[in-house]
Amino acid sequence: MIALLVIMTLVFACSTVFFALQAFRLGKVVLNVQDAIEESLDVLDERFKSMSEVLEKPVFFDSIEIRQVIAEISASRDAVLYVANQLTNIQELEADDKKDRQD
Repeated sequence: MIALLVIMTLVFACSTVFFALQAFRLGKVVLNVQDAIEESLDVLDERFKSMSEVLEKPVFFDSIEIRQVIAEISASRDAVLYVANQLTNIQELEADDKKDRQD
């Protein structure tokens, strides 16, 4: 009976160590993803500002191609804003979860 308890204790200890290592690795991955998202948001913010400045300038050439390019830049700017908002919402949800757990 004691041998069975010792064996079970060793199995549980090994599984605990294994799962702790897996949790540590997953935690590192999550932190790396979070850092990548924050860097991406910074880049997206810079691109959004740059595109907004370009779109504010008046165009003096009345060509269909120019208007199409301006429309594409505007659509790209809106897409950048959408992606940045989606990434920001993820971070806000995580912050709310942490706040709820602390309360």
